[in-house]
Amino acid sequence: MMLLAARSIIVVVPSNNSCRFVVGFTSASTSHIKRSSVSSSSLLSLSSSSSFFPHPPTKVARRGDFVSFFGSSSSNTHTRLYSSSSVDNNDDDEYSKKKARIVFLGTPDVAATSLQSIVEESKKENSCFEVVGVVTQPPKRRKRGGKVIPSPVGYAAEELEIPVILCPEKAKDVDFLEEMESLNVDLCITAAYGQYLPKRFLKVPKLGTLNIHPSLLPRWRGASPVQRSLEAGDNPIGVSVLFTVSKMDAGPIVTQQTSQIDDNDTATTVLPHLFQLGTQSLIDIIPDVIQRKTTFDTATIQDEQLVLNADLIHSSEGELKVWTDSAKSCHDKTRGFSMWPGTFMYFKIGDDNDSDNDEQQQTPVKVKIIQTRLLPDNDEDDVTTTPITNVVHMGPNKKDGLRVVCGDGSVLELLQVQPATRKAMDAKSYVNGLQGQTLRWVQPPPTPESETS
Repeated sequence: MMLLAARSIIVVVPSNNSCRFVVGFTSASTSHIKRSSVSSSSLLSLSSSSSFFPHPPTKVARRGDFVSFFGSSSSNTHTRLYSSSSVDNNDDDEYSKKKARIVFLGTPDVAATSLQSIVEESKKENSCFEVVGVVTQPPKRRKRGGKVIPSPVGYAAEELEIPVILCPEKAKDVDFLEEMESLNVDLCITAAYGQYLPKRFLKVPKLGTLNIHPSLLPRWRGASPVQRSLEAGDNPIGVSVLFTVSKMDAGPIVTQQTSQIDDNDTATTVLPHLFQLGTQSLIDIIPDVIQRKTTFDTATIQDEQLVLNADLIHSSEGELKVWTDSAKSCHDKTRGFSMWPGTFMYFKIGDDNDSDNDEQQQTPVKVKIIQTRLLPDNDEDDVTTTPITNVVHMGPNKKDGLRVVCGDGSVLELLQVQPATRKAMDAKSYVNGLQGQTLRWVQPPPTPESETS
C-alpha cells in the first residue's frame, strides 16, 4: 500500500460505505496528522467490516519520529490464565463461512521470515485465514543521525501491506489492549516478540495464541533456548508450537519437529533453520486449530519434571575457561554464543623473561574467539595423551588453527579470532602478526572488585 511508509501508520475506521483513514507522520521540526475519506474499494487488503476500529482514534502515542494511533483508554481489566477461550461448538460454522482473522506478533529477522511465509499461505486460493494485523516492538532511533528504524517485522509488515501495525511500548498498555479487543481476532501467533503477554491479552483471540519456540520443550524454557541448547551440546535439537499461557513457555504443545545438526553448526545458522521448521509446522496445523480439531484441551501437557530453563545470557559468560573446561565444552559455548555475546580469551604475548618485550606486550590482551574446531582424535574419556601447557601454537598442517590445550588435556583449535580494535581474521594471519613471539593463554586479570575483596 503506497500510503504506508516507514515513518507512518494507517488506522482505518469504517463509516457507512467508506473508510476514514488517519496517517501520522513527522518532519524534522513538527508532527503532522492527515485525515481523509475514501471508498472501501480503493483501500487494498483492508476490511470494511464493523469489527475494524469501531471508535475513532483519540490518543496519539509517539516514540521518536514514529507515530501510532490507539483507541480511547479504559480501566476495565480481564483476567484468564490460559490463552484458549471456551468457544461454543456452534461457532464451527462461523469459520466455515469466512476466513479466520489472525494477528501476528514478532520482532527480529527470523520472525519477519515467519510472517512472510504465513502471509503467503493466507493468500492461497483455499486458505482459511487472513493476517489482519501485526504487533511488533517500537522502532529504534539510531545514535548517529537520529534516524528511526522499524523492527524487521515492522518493515516486513509495511512491505506486505498488513492493514494494522501496532508498536506498543508495553504489551500491557491499556490503549494497545483495547485496540486488540476491537480487532475481532480469532487467533494470535507469536514468534520472538520479546514482551510478556498479560492475561488480558491472552483473553482476546477466540481460538488462543500459538507460539513458535525453538527448543524441544519442556527442555529450555525461556529467553535463550537455542544458545543454551548448543552450549549444552544437544543433538538433535528442535522446535515446538504450543499454546501460550501466563507462565513462560509452559503451555500445552501442539506439535514438535526435531533436527539433527552438524557438530560445528552455530546459533547464527541454527536459529533461522528452527524458525523455518516451526513456521511450516504451524502453517500445517492452523486449519485444524481453526476448525477446532486441535485445541488447548487436545494439546500435550508438558512434563514439569523435565523442565530446563534457558536463562538470559550475561556477557561475562562468554569467557572460555580453558583451565577448567574441556575443549568440547568451550567449542559448544562458542557455537551457542555466536550471535551474542560471543566468546573470548585472554592471551599474553612474549616470554616473561624477554627484556625486549615492553610492558604493553606483557599485559594480557582480550581476544574474541569467532570460530573453533575439535580435533578428530579428541576423546573426553581419554584426555591424558596431550601434555598440559598454556602455550598456544599453530597446528602442523596448512589449514590448521591455533591449538589450545585445556585443563583436562583435550585440545581446542581456534580457527578465527578478533583482536581488540581489529577485524576478525584467520588464525594464521593472527600468528603472522606476532612476528614469532610466544603466545600463552592466561586466566583473566583481577578486577578492582576482586582486588578489594
